[in-house]
Amino acid sequence: MKKIGLVLEGGGMRGVYTSGVLDFFMENNMYFPYTIGVSAGACNAVSYISRQIGRSKKATVDSIDDPNYISYRNLIRHGYLFHMDLIFDEMPNKLIPFDYETFYNSKEECVIVASNCETGRPVYFSKKDCKDIMMVCRASSSLPLVSNIVEIDGMPLMDGGITDSIPIRKSINDGNEVNVLILTRDREYRKKPTRGKWLFEKAYEKYPKFQEAILNRYKSYNKTLDYIDELEKENKVFVIRPSEPVKIKRIEKDTEKLTELYNAGYEDAKVIFPKLLEWISDK
Repeated sequence: MKKIGLVLEGGGMRGVYTSGVLDFFMENNMYFPYTIGVSAGACNAVSYISRQIGRSKKATVDSIDDPNYISYRNLIRHGYLFHMDLIFDEMPNKLIPFDYETFYNSKEECVIVASNCETGRPVYFSKKDCKDIMMVCRASSSLPLVSNIVEIDGMPLMDGGITDSIPIRKSINDGNEVNVLILTRDREYRKKPTRGKWLFEKAYEKYPKFQEAILNRYKSYNKTLDYIDELEKENKVFVIRPSEPVKIKRIEKDTEKLTELYNAGYEDAKVIFPKLLEWISDK
C-alpha cells in the first residue's frame, strides 16, 4: 500500500466542518500515518492524533458563547480578537484537557504549518520536534491584524494559511504519494485579491516579505486548488469538502450556524466513508 497523507485546510471557524469529519473518522478508527494541518486545521489535527473525540467541537462550537472567546475588548487590551491564552493555554491545560501523552506517544506523524514573517515562507513543525505543541498551534492560528506575532526559536510566526493554505505539496514531498484532503470551502470557491493593502503595510512594515505573501495569497491559493483538481483527475487525492458554499464567516459567533456546519462535516464523512475505504484499498 502507498503511503497516504491527510491534509487539513484552515479557515478560522469554518474549521468546525473538519472537526465533524474527524470525529466520524475517530469513531470508526480511521487514522492515517501522516497528518498535516494549517491554522484551524492544525488545531483539529492535534486533537485527532490525541484521539479525543469531540474535543475540537467543545473547544469551538461549545465554547463560542464565552464572552472572552472572541471580543474586540481582547483586541484593544491584548492585541488579539480571539482570546489566545484561553484557547491555547487554559483550555488544553485546564478546561478541556488535551491528552499530551497520547499525542506524543502516537505512531502517526503530525506536521503543523506556520508562516515566518521575516522570510514570507512557510515553516513546518513536526511532532517529534515540538516541545510545546500548543504554542505551535497558536502560531499557526494567529491571523494577521487580529493576533499578535508568536515567537518560536527566534522566528516571528503567524497564520500558516498565508504561506501554505493547503499543504498538499509538502505532504507529497514528505513521501505521501496519495492524500486525503479535508477542505473548508466548496468546489467552486476561488479566493479574491486581498483588500486593505495599506493596513498590512502599516501593521507589518518591518516584514516586507510577509506583506508580499499576504497580498499574493489569493494567487497561490487558487493555483493550489487548480493543482488539487488535476490530482483528483489522476485519482491521487480524495477530497472531502462542503457540497454548498459555506455561509459562516472566518470569525463566526452564531452557535446554531457552527453546529450545522459541524454536523454537515460529520454527515458528509458518514456518506463518503464506504467510497473512501474502497479508494484506500486500491492504493
